[in-house]
Amino acid sequence: MKFSVNREQIVGPLQQIARIIDKRQACTILSNVLLQCRDSKLVITATDLEVKIVIQLNLNDIRVEGNITLDARKVLDICRLLPTGSDIHFDLEGDKINLSSGSCTYILNTLPADDFPEFNHTEADTCFIVNAGKLKGGLDKTAFCMAINSERNYLNGIEMTINDSMLKLVASDGNRLAVYKEDIGSTGLNAKIIVPKKAVQELSCLLDGLEEDVEIRVSRNTLEALYKNVVFSSKLVADKFPNFDRIVNQLFLKPIIVDRGLLKDSIKRVEVLSNEKYKGVSFDIKSASLKISTDNPEHDEAEEDLVVDYHGDPISIAFNAKYMLDAVNNIDGKDVKMTVAENTSVCFIEGQSDSLFWYLVMPMRI
Repeated sequence: MKFSVNREQIVGPLQQIARIIDKRQACTILSNVLLQCRDSKLVITATDLEVKIVIQLNLNDIRVEGNITLDARKVLDICRLLPTGSDIHFDLEGDKINLSSGSCTYILNTLPADDFPEFNHTEADTCFIVNAGKLKGGLDKTAFCMAINSERNYLNGIEMTINDSMLKLVASDGNRLAVYKEDIGSTGLNAKIIVPKKAVQELSCLLDGLEEDVEIRVSRNTLEALYKNVVFSSKLVADKFPNFDRIVNQLFLKPIIVDRGLLKDSIKRVEVLSNEKYKGVSFDIKSASLKISTDNPEHDEAEEDLVVDYHGDPISIAFNAKYMLDAVNNIDGKDVKMTVAENTSVCFIEGQSDSLFWYLVMPMRI
């Protein structure tokens, strides 16, 4: 194998590839990237057996075709640190590959391409096109609610539902819930899957062109996203997401309308003196007034009053400050609408004029 490539052409793809590779791989070849030269193209592949990225580059200078694998982070670091505009020459000799550029030469060990693991998936039975900006927006507005290593595996990801023209994304860690809905145009499809946490994070990073389209292919056990010159694949979570309709479909008190910026800043200031372990803050709401307060085991106290648009019975409820801030930070628009359930079991949070995204948070005792 012998080819040349410009530094700017290969560094970006190698950075995308390197993100999915865990430095602590038990199997050495999983730390490697597969390079395949054929038909005037360089195909770069990496996988951790749960996620796979394949990137295709058009090359004008392939002198000898071939396949090989080499350490992904080493080749990335070498290429990244070379001067801007450099041409990099790859020359395979036996089981080593020479990387050269100008007066620089590097010799790296390789492993055979035949040893690179297969990423098994079944043929897609559902396929639809969605705007990359809309999909990225939905992922970013829900991903923060995913659980971290929950024993309930279905919480370690995002539920993606396609129902004809409606794309719905749902994430929860058991204490809060985020829902994003977007009209993507008629697809005639009806499907529901759970995309795992790592795939959600990597797919969001990949979608950098807000006006581009991405093709989503879903099979029984995998999701594929075809975007620009990249094919992204991920195993799916083999489980079912719980039905949250009972929580949503209950009686709620009158809504509280509050300025988003003022609410965010007040929570951040009051949180400073909250219990470091629980981060609890109290919301005491009455006609036209919201008092946010907290204290801690050192007997420090904080209290702030906000003017709100509310005309109902008094409400006293407490929340994890981080959960509230996550919701408020992701709400678009000037005002936030908060609606508390009659039994104060949950608070419904959304933008006053934006129904694409909404958020539920469970109260806490402090």
